[in-house]
Amino acid sequence: MNQPTNITSTTFDAEVVKSDKPVLVDIWAPWCGPCRAMAPLLDEIAATAGDRFKITKLNSDQEPELASRFRVRAIPTLLFFKDGQVREQAVGTMSKQAILSKLEALAAA
Repeated sequence: MNQPTNITSTTFDAEVVKSDKPVLVDIWAPWCGPCRAMAPLLDEIAATAGDRFKITKLNSDQEPELASRFRVRAIPTLLFFKDGQVREQAVGTMSKQAILSKLEALAAA
């Protein structure tokens, strides 16, 4: 069963930029209630995604430089990558269906 991959500044390029499939980067923090509420949805998506896309998590408290690189001002922030580039960004909670729709559109593009 697939699970979200925790990423750091050290693993970011390998896991996100060089990925051959769409990647969701969930920028979160342990103290963030909405972030904790989204975690089960992302776990479900990762578990059912197969090889279509990848779900990753970036702890903004542990990686503030990487979070600021993407101008994160509030969390949760979801970054949708394809071909190493941010294609979409969403701030706040999203439904499972909304997240899947964005990922499926990137996978199909």
